[in-house]
Amino acid sequence: MQGKELAAALRRGDRVYATCITSPSAKWPPMVAGLGLDFVFIDTEHIPLGRETVAWMCQAYKALGLPPIVRVPKPDPYQACVALDGGASGVIFPYVESVEEVRALRGAVKFRPLKGERLRKALSGEEALDAATADYLARGNENNVMIVNIESQAALDALDAILAVPDIDALLIGPHDLSINLGVPEQYNHPTFLEAVSLVFRKARAAKVGAGVHFSWGMEPQLAWAREGANLIIHSSDFKATSDALSADFRRLRESLGDQRRATASAPEDAI
Repeated sequence: MQGKELAAALRRGDRVYATCITSPSAKWPPMVAGLGLDFVFIDTEHIPLGRETVAWMCQAYKALGLPPIVRVPKPDPYQACVALDGGASGVIFPYVESVEEVRALRGAVKFRPLKGERLRKALSGEEALDAATADYLARGNENNVMIVNIESQAALDALDAILAVPDIDALLIGPHDLSINLGVPEQYNHPTFLEAVSLVFRKARAAKVGAGVHFSWGMEPQLAWAREGANLIIHSSDFKATSDALSADFRRLRESLGDQRRATASAPEDAI
């Protein structure tokens, strides 16, 4: 799958599957490629991965047919361009709350390498691009995927305006940050949180934009949200899955051997 195929699937409403990758181990890409995923989500907002490391990861996963989608540390178009220059097939902007931030992301992902005043005028509609430039940019960026993180009440309030910006391929809910912003921290079954999730799904799908939640605390919520209309399914992460599996194994070993000297700790709730 290439980026344009992923974007088309998201907009059609086809379910696409991914997990979050944080490890730069050279042994990881072949293993992940065997999982039957549609793309990989590489996080640089919460994980200290340098530019060269991220570029290596992007090139490795792309060579295996898995489009790498990179979440940049903040909604900065220049950081989005850095990710794309390194080989990313798309960018996720974290904690977006305004139309201006979405336009900046659009400029970086869909109009690259145009910058400066000419880009500003093109994005605002003040000045149309000539046919040759518009065609060049469309062809050059056809495999770039644009995803917006929805993680606050301010983003929910601006949802209609955000979705009116052209070229958004999907909305991705960050459940940990959203629940905290809504005043129900880590209460993923709270009516306030569930109503917000349903609102995002409903408006995104009405706008022919993909929608989903990156969730790491069980599969039942993912199944329920998919039945409700989510088609962007990013489940768990290499870190969380490894932590859960090893915690369970060592807990069973200690219990079976009667050794309870040290308790096994689970990964923190905000683990990627």
